[in-house]
This record gives sequence, C-alpha cells and structure tokens, in this order.
Amino acid sequence: MILHADLDSFYASVEQRDDPSLRGRPVLVGGGVVLAASYEAKAFGVRTPMSLSKARALCPQAIVVPPRMSAYTKASRLVFEIFEDTTPIVEPLSIDEAFLDVDGLRKIRGTPVEIAHRLRADVRERAGLPITVGVAGTKFLAKVASGAGKPDGLLVVPPGEELAFLHPLPVEKLWGVGPVTAAKLRDRQIHTVGHVARIGEAALVSILGGNAGRHLHALAHNRDPRRVSTGHRRGSIGAQCALGRGAHSTEQVEATLDALVDRVTRRMRRAHRAGRTVTLRLRFGDFTRATRSRSLLKATMQTEAISRTAGDLLREARPLIAERGLTLVGVAVSNLDGDGNVQMELPFEEAPDVDRLDAAMDQVRERFGNDALRRAAMIGRTMSPSVPLLSD
Repeated sequence: MILHADLDSFYASVEQRDDPSLRGRPVLVGGGVVLAASYEAKAFGVRTPMSLSKARALCPQAIVVPPRMSAYTKASRLVFEIFEDTTPIVEPLSIDEAFLDVDGLRKIRGTPVEIAHRLRADVRERAGLPITVGVAGTKFLAKVASGAGKPDGLLVVPPGEELAFLHPLPVEKLWGVGPVTAAKLRDRQIHTVGHVARIGEAALVSILGGNAGRHLHALAHNRDPRRVSTGHRRGSIGAQCALGRGAHSTEQVEATLDALVDRVTRRMRRAHRAGRTVTLRLRFGDFTRATRSRSLLKATMQTEAISRTAGDLLREARPLIAERGLTLVGVAVSNLDGDGNVQMELPFEEAPDVDRLDAAMDQVRERFGNDALRRAAMIGRTMSPSVPLLSD
C-alpha cells in the first residue's frame, strides 16, 4: 500500500498558522497573481494562478498577504522530516507533497491506514499544518484519493474496490488528460474513467495516438506498476514566475528572469550539480507556450553564465512577446551532471572569481536570509510583484 501525502493550500496554511488572526478567513498569497488561496477563499471560486484582480472581484473580503518563501521552505523541511520518521521510502513530488511506501511496516508500525492516521496527527502536532492523505495500492490511485479527500482528510481505497472508486470519476482525473484531451474524449461521449476503460485500448489509440491511448487505458484499469522511488535525481532544476495579464516592460521581464536564474543556480550549487542546457519557458497572452534552449560547451553552475544565456534566449523571443504579450516566464537547466564536477579551462584556476562570488553570496544568504544581499545588476530594477513558483 502506498500513501500520497499532500499539504492543504500550503502557502496559505503556513500564513494562517503563523498569524492566528487569519484563521477561518479567506486568505490569498501573492502579488500580481494568486500563488495560493485558503479553502475559505476557494469557496468563492478563487483558483491559482488567477490574477489578483479577478480573485478580489470573486472574494472582496479576502486578505492578501505577500509570499514568504523562507517560511514555506522551513515548513516543508519539517514536514519531510516527519515523512522520513514515518518510513525510509519517501519520494518527494514537490515542496508540499510526496509518496510514502509503508507496506513493509505492518509488523512494527501497524496497517497503512493506522500509519496514515498517525502521519496526519504528527504533521498537525509538529508542523501545525493540515494534510490530506490518500491510501491505495498504486501511486496513481493514491494521488487521486488524496485529491478526493481534501481538505484535511484521509481517504482509503481498499483492495478490491479500486475500480468501483475510480470508474465514476471524470476523465480529467486521469494523469495526462488536460483540456485538449478531455475535449477530444467528450466529443465522443467519453465522460468518465469508466467510459475510458470500456471503449478499449485500440479505440483510445485511434483517438489519441499510441502512447497516450495505451497510457490512459492502463490507468483506467488502475494498472500502474511504478514503485515509490527514493533514488530519483532531478533531470532539471528550474523556476518560473506568473506575471499576470497586462503589459510588462522589457526591463521588468529581464529583471524577473535574472531573479529566477539566481534562484535556480543557488539550488544547483546547493545540490552540487552543474548543467549544460539552458531552457527558457514562455506563456503568452493567448495561452500558447514556447520554449527556447541552448546548450553550453561545458557544464556550469555559475549565475553569470546561465543568466547571460537565458538573456540571449529572451532577446531572440522578443518578436513573439511583442506580438502576443507575456503572462509567464521560466528558466530551467538540464543535462545535469551527477556530482557537481565542472571541467576547468586552461589555464587551470583553483577557483575563478565568479565562482568565489557565487559561493560568498550563497554563504551570506544562508546565514542572514535571502534578502540580505543583492547583485549590483539588480539594484533599481523592477521585478514582477509575484514570487517565482519553483518547479523541477
């Protein structure tokens, strides 16, 4: 049995935990866009990443608080310590969710359901946060169960009852079904997971193509052989920032991109992983997306080198931005090495100046906080009011 543990409205819950006056009230975390909404705000239709103006129109009484990424990171670390106290087999999915394999702990810790109850109580007691846990025999179904059990709940799908739980759900509950795929299925009167299961694999392949058709057919029958993995290493490290709708100056976009690169390269250095490929991600005002990538001659984790490459990619994309408008910018570094090894160029130097600068800035920020030091290039530049959303 597998647990999927997912903190409820994580950023908003941390704000409500730390400020008792916010408890039971609609809370929005964000600047230009909503990064998180409490369940009291979600009851009015507020969703992420909705623009703050639209969210205020839906919920005028909402309290808006600025994001505090350091507080969320600290809370996340504490919760993951609780996960690891529960079982050594933990697979992180993001800052606020993970899979836990507890099937081998029956003799020493009880049944998976008993473990899930204790986990929720431990997170509430030690971290002061609500968490929802789904319990099922596959990773896919455990995640679906946690989504159905929100907020602050526990939902168990017993063995033998998986398809009875799964088949009445809408097709959107299947991993990989977004608005486009859902529309294709609904055009053919395929509305539920049960409908997907009944039409057969060959029909799905004809509608969606080989990989997608076979993938959805397997999930509709709850076939998901993946186990909880603790050895997975990130294929890329990235961050993105929703800018919101409206006009954004070139300077603002460039400043936001530099801030994202700064965040990404700090995470790379902390993980001791250098990378070769820089990818720029853009979402436009018409909801289309584009990516631009460039590979470097050698792997690096230098902020300056990656920022320069990302800036070049952004300048190449300016005609598209001018034509369509920009609502999101992101950057990712991939082709990561395993041990942070960086090939030096002749003449060999023990530590180039840029490496020493990066290391010194990292040390100051670790000791005094993220806002203790800024690069000179960022002084006087206006960034997006929203805080970068981290993603791997």
